Amino acid sequence: MTKIDVLLGLQWGDEGKGKIVDVLTPDYDVIARFQGGPNAGHTLEFGGIKHVLHIIPSGIFHTDKVNLIGNGVLIEPRIFRQEIEELDAKGVDATRNLLVSKKAHLILPSHRMMDAANEQAKGNSKIGSTLKGIGPAYTDKIARTGLRVGDILASDFRERYIMLKEQHIRMAQTLGFDIDSFRIDGLGLDQYEQLWMESLDTLKRFRFVNSEYFINQCLRDGKRVLAEGAQAMMLDIDFGTYPFVTSSNTITAGVCTGLGVAPSTIGKVMGITKAYCTRVGAGPFPTELFDETGAKLCELGHEYGATTGRPRRCGWIDMPALRYACMINGVTELYVTKPDVMNDFDQVCMCTAYDIEGRQTDEIPFEYNTVPIHPVLTPFAGWKQSLAGIENYNDLPANLLSYLAAIEQQTGVRIAAVSISPDRKDVLFKAQ
Repeated sequence: MTKIDVLLGLQWGDEGKGKIVDVLTPDYDVIARFQGGPNAGHTLEFGGIKHVLHIIPSGIFHTDKVNLIGNGVLIEPRIFRQEIEELDAKGVDATRNLLVSKKAHLILPSHRMMDAANEQAKGNSKIGSTLKGIGPAYTDKIARTGLRVGDILASDFRERYIMLKEQHIRMAQTLGFDIDSFRIDGLGLDQYEQLWMESLDTLKRFRFVNSEYFINQCLRDGKRVLAEGAQAMMLDIDFGTYPFVTSSNTITAGVCTGLGVAPSTIGKVMGITKAYCTRVGAGPFPTELFDETGAKLCELGHEYGATTGRPRRCGWIDMPALRYACMINGVTELYVTKPDVMNDFDQVCMCTAYDIEGRQTDEIPFEYNTVPIHPVLTPFAGWKQSLAGIENYNDLPANLLSYLAAIEQQTGVRIAAVSISPDRKDVLFKAQ
């Protein structure tokens, strides 16, 4: 019986997971998403063309590989349909190699309305939701009132849908939300609902499976499985910067519940980190830069959300947070992305500890959101050269190699590869 390898983000998302999954896919038989939904945006670039996936696993462009949307994922049928149509336009027939778990929950249009209503009600305390309905859909899942993919085949699906929608409308009205003026993609709730219902026909084109049986049979058959996470460790509902987090378990443990596999089946855990840090939305970010350096990172790194388009907050790499992520997830190897963004910097910095009210610590405090945290920074000389054309890890500039070695020393985890451009070909693997 083979093990299931895991790939996940170690910061606040946007680390380049989609690209690394795409690069690693040839080594696997099955790529399986285990949590999250259309709030995620996984960007892949090859042949000079950028591809952004939200719900579909990042191995979809490899037609000889099976891709699975697991039970822990949320599916918004209208967004799913748009994603399939974009693949069709590129000549990719996803019906050939994409399976969908019957137990995956559905995001209703009224979930998206509730997302907006909840954010409005929070006022200045809003978390910066992507407004894709993620939180309300996971809320209904836990409350045992949600609808799942397998339910769309039931004879009473529409009645159950209407009952849940009406419940959401009553809740939104209680919050004082103006339902009549609410828009999704410029459409009122009823108009969008019609498109949502039509999109169920697209979803029905795909094979629905009991994914927990499917994935375990794959492991028994000796197939290699890669579990793909969305968002990242610091957005985990339990161990992230709560309440400024997503609504699911983004960590290795989430693979077990999001796919239906035992802890003993977990193999390698591959963690992705940028050479610096970014964050979208509200919440603590100790190494955030509010100066020209932060603006330069944003501009050179094209740091705009693949899902929201919002500019990302930028800062230096945060080693206390990265060590924490490696500990919680049992990371066995690191992948570092985007050092090329800092090619022209005279100096780069690394946060190696936090200063909290005059006391230094390398731990993530419970009061992460409420106490002033000052990063203790260690400077490194910049490499001051382009990385274009470099084909071997050891040929990277000496100053960059020193910076990468410091990441290994600080985390105690070996770096497996470095990505030096958005293109899939520019991933340099380190010799064993």
